[in-house]
Amino acid sequence: MTIKPAPPRQEIQVRFMDGRTFNGPSGSTVEAFMRAAAPKTNGQIVAALVNGHLRELSHQLPGDATLDPVTTADSDGVRIYRRSLSFLMIAAAAELFPEHTITVHHSMPLGGYYCERSDGRRLTDEELAQLRDRMRALVEADLPIQRVRLPLDEALQLFHESGDLEKADLFAKRRKDYLTLYEINGVRDYFHGFMVSSTGYLDLFDLRHYHNGFILQFPRRHEPDRLQPFEDEPRLARVFRDYNDWLDVVGVPSVAALNRAIAAGRTQEVILVAEALHERQLAAIAADIAGRRPALKLVLISGPTSAGKTTFSKRLAIQLLAQGIQPVAVAMDNYFVNREDTPVDENGQYDFEALEAVDVPLFRRDLQALLAGQTITQPRYDFHTGQRETGSELKIGREHVVIIEGIHGLNPRSVEGIPAEAMYRIFISAFTQLNLDRHNRVPTTDTRMLRRIVRDAAHRGYTAAATIRRWPSVRRGEKNYIFPHQNNANVFFNSALVYELSVLKALAQPLLLQVEPGTPERVEANRLLAFLQWFDPIAGDGVPSDSILREFIGGSILEKFEPWQR
Repeated sequence: MTIKPAPPRQEIQVRFMDGRTFNGPSGSTVEAFMRAAAPKTNGQIVAALVNGHLRELSHQLPGDATLDPVTTADSDGVRIYRRSLSFLMIAAAAELFPEHTITVHHSMPLGGYYCERSDGRRLTDEELAQLRDRMRALVEADLPIQRVRLPLDEALQLFHESGDLEKADLFAKRRKDYLTLYEINGVRDYFHGFMVSSTGYLDLFDLRHYHNGFILQFPRRHEPDRLQPFEDEPRLARVFRDYNDWLDVVGVPSVAALNRAIAAGRTQEVILVAEALHERQLAAIAADIAGRRPALKLVLISGPTSAGKTTFSKRLAIQLLAQGIQPVAVAMDNYFVNREDTPVDENGQYDFEALEAVDVPLFRRDLQALLAGQTITQPRYDFHTGQRETGSELKIGREHVVIIEGIHGLNPRSVEGIPAEAMYRIFISAFTQLNLDRHNRVPTTDTRMLRRIVRDAAHRGYTAAATIRRWPSVRRGEKNYIFPHQNNANVFFNSALVYELSVLKALAQPLLLQVEPGTPERVEANRLLAFLQWFDPIAGDGVPSDSILREFIGGSILEKFEPWQR
């Protein structure tokens, strides 16, 4: 083979994952190649993996590349759509209501963000209709969403002039001397993450009144081509609202405010007050349980992964002891069917999260027997052999309450035949309300994933890449088996801690940096690293030994404490 000089090529070649190749001029955008190839996808194409790196559709290709579409059926794609739609709403509101700003508060289970105007006044029906119509007009105009790189001083001045002091404070300590903003129709703002290339992509949305604000509704990832029917979640909305009010009271409504508190030497105060809020919630739940005695005998606890269920259960047991109630534990995991009887998913893999993986009839019979004052022989499941064995005997008296933790604890099928007055159901999750600023949210799922990455590395020997790789399967299990039953709970417990991401930062960063470049897991790791950069670090030694956070960072005084073995 002869190697010889050659003139620079004027064309580049792009290869798609289905094997097709396309040639085009150097500097062509990803979007141009996507439109030429028109790959068949589930959901709308909103970005692409370019040689394994997430890139916007407006990204210009300087050379040959491999392209893999990212759609609204993908986690990265749906984030891009929601972020872009939020900017569309903010840009439309800036035209209609220039004297006010809109704050994006938290997500809604139906697929939407709860938003409020800065003065707290509810938009009238006419104003909400005007906002919807203006958004649709901007979509119809298919205006470009442009990246604008500004000197940092100029960007900070823009934030000060617009009254967005949270952004000004957050970026004041930025090490780079520039900041990349986005622009729609003359409205500029900062958003943490990529955008679609133009407003024409954002045709699927709606606005509806809710409490003092409104919901910006968008499609969910598992059904990317339609909006979900509206279903009110009043208790969940109240959890977010209460936590938001608490953040205002403690003086840390945003990440910038948390960083200011750290710089001012208030770190221990913030930690102790956050932990006191947990203790107050626990005490209230224990008092509610005590008030329902003696009819109440069963406390069922459920929630998604990394919610802190184990520590919560033990701290609740301690609060019950303080009420003169004797807690005993029944582990739902011990009621797994034998491995060979476990159902399989669509890929032929064991589905340990399906309700059918549990011997529900036996579980119900044992609960009914306990309530009748009978002695049961508990099963014990051997996770190494996949077989159920004979465990210890258990009988409860008037002084006892049985605490049951498991993902199916709130599923009505698990407790058919059990009197309603005998049960108390608790749903626990980390309902994060601390946002970067009024337009950039901190997703609840990101907090839980960072908790799990740190815990898996410290206690299970898993790499961050392995945890990230398993995360979509974990989320599917939550969507199928946990969240549909959360409204059966008597009470919601918010396990989020306002300071925790500052503590997790130092532990998670080195783990994320070890993820192999060029892999799908590294795309997610880079996103989390970019997100963590805005948090000033807090050393973990100031975290109380009984904190829920200790379940993930280690050092919990409750790790070997079993309050029911007395």
